[in-house]
Amino acid sequence: MPLIALIALLIALPLLGIGGAWLRLDAQAIALLSQQMQTVLPAYLATSAWLALAVTAGVVVVGAATAVAVSLFEFRGRRFFQWALLLPMAMPAYVSAYAYTDFLQYSGVLQSSLRQLIPGLRLPEIRSLPGAIFLFIFTLYPYTYLLARSALNERGVHLMEAARLLGMPLAARIRHVALPLARPALMAGAALALMETLADYGVGAYFGLSTFTTGIYKAWLVMDSQMAAAQLASVLLAIVALLLWVERKGQQRMRFSSVRGQRGGAPETRLAPLSGWRGLLAWLVCGLPIALGFVLPVLILLRLMWREFLHQESDPYLTSGVDLLRYAGWAWNSFRFGAIAAVLAVAVALALSYVQRSRGLPPFKLWLLRLLTRMAAMGYAVPGSVIAVGILLPLAWLQALSPQNQVGILVTATSFGILYAYLVRFSAVAVQSIEAGYARIPATLDEAARTLGSSGWRIARVLHAPLLWRSMATAFLMVFVDVVKELPATLLLRPFNTDTLAVIAHNLARDERLGEAALPALTIVAVGLIPVLLVTKALNQR
Repeated sequence: MPLIALIALLIALPLLGIGGAWLRLDAQAIALLSQQMQTVLPAYLATSAWLALAVTAGVVVVGAATAVAVSLFEFRGRRFFQWALLLPMAMPAYVSAYAYTDFLQYSGVLQSSLRQLIPGLRLPEIRSLPGAIFLFIFTLYPYTYLLARSALNERGVHLMEAARLLGMPLAARIRHVALPLARPALMAGAALALMETLADYGVGAYFGLSTFTTGIYKAWLVMDSQMAAAQLASVLLAIVALLLWVERKGQQRMRFSSVRGQRGGAPETRLAPLSGWRGLLAWLVCGLPIALGFVLPVLILLRLMWREFLHQESDPYLTSGVDLLRYAGWAWNSFRFGAIAAVLAVAVALALSYVQRSRGLPPFKLWLLRLLTRMAAMGYAVPGSVIAVGILLPLAWLQALSPQNQVGILVTATSFGILYAYLVRFSAVAVQSIEAGYARIPATLDEAARTLGSSGWRIARVLHAPLLWRSMATAFLMVFVDVVKELPATLLLRPFNTDTLAVIAHNLARDERLGEAALPALTIVAVGLIPVLLVTKALNQR
């Protein structure tokens, strides 16, 4: 118990470090906070608020429309759209930003072609707040689509049929039956998309937006102000905590009984067929998000990579293979960090889940362990930049108290710091998967093993491990993919001369070398397809 509590406390420590920044609130810190409130803080609040409101509304609309289309209606291509609508999950928003910038900028393919037809035409700038909202909507809507689709598949079809038999028109059935049924799932998915939006750094930095995440990065590395970064991080942490609380309260209020066993193949539960213009409308509703969120960015990146390859072929000084070797190094760093962090996260998740399963703990100790586990699980909803500040800030205080200690070097000059940040950020993903696996193992198996004289370690190794291998493999892959895509924490905590695919793609795109950024960006997308395929397979098996 003490060891497991210590692990949970270490995972939650960066979040506690952010809150501890307010304990050092002296006159200088108050003056700095006042200065931020008069200068940058209003801009950060306004930009983040507009992003949050617009993205939430957008993902709810797109997710609800696509979920209703594939769950309640039958049309040609529906089975394809069921899994294809998940493809934008593999596209990080910052990778999509690089692709659309090359395609839609003034000198890009689209505007150059249109100016030949309409001289003087100029489209709105993609590197703007509306452009960021557009990107976030079409890369994050799968969160709402996936949850709403599951909710409608469980309860929607037979209730829609009952409403039809009572004489309710189609539009009224969707508005008064389907959407209220899907509302809890839509709100849960919107909360996930909202937290991903607030945690983003790549799009905000590349588009030059003043968000909290970009402000934390500037305060720490540009302004060299630890206290300013801590104050901004604590404000963002408070916003995330409030969102989590509101989302949990909303889920408690909006519950529907799950009616099982009624989907089947019975005539009364068949999907409503769509044909003619209604079928074309369903195609448009489902096909447009896939095209804008995945197909078009991938095609743009492939074109950029091909153009860069032809450029290298035409220049004898660029064919020495040095770039390929450097790419292999970046890929190795990404895969190395991802594999190590995934193994550590699965081990921590197994330990936390196993102890919570034990029935021999006193009530107070069990309550304390669950509290620490919930604090540790909050790390997934916290931006990587906040976690990085929560790690670096206590180190700075420790360095000021004891300049001779080597802890700061261990964290900043080795892989320890970045792996610790990954563990704080993504251990919640592994915990959720392992707990879902444990929920399918009856507690009576543990009791039977104990009556036969097995120790706790033997129960975990011989009994639980074979039954949990699918959950452990899923947790490993999910954490691995998240680590490969992670950008802000990697930027702040990576060791010297150690770049990952996400970092190098961001740096190359920032320098307007989009052709060179295409290969690492496409590699990230290819890795991101792994969880999409896993989710698709799981839904088909269900």
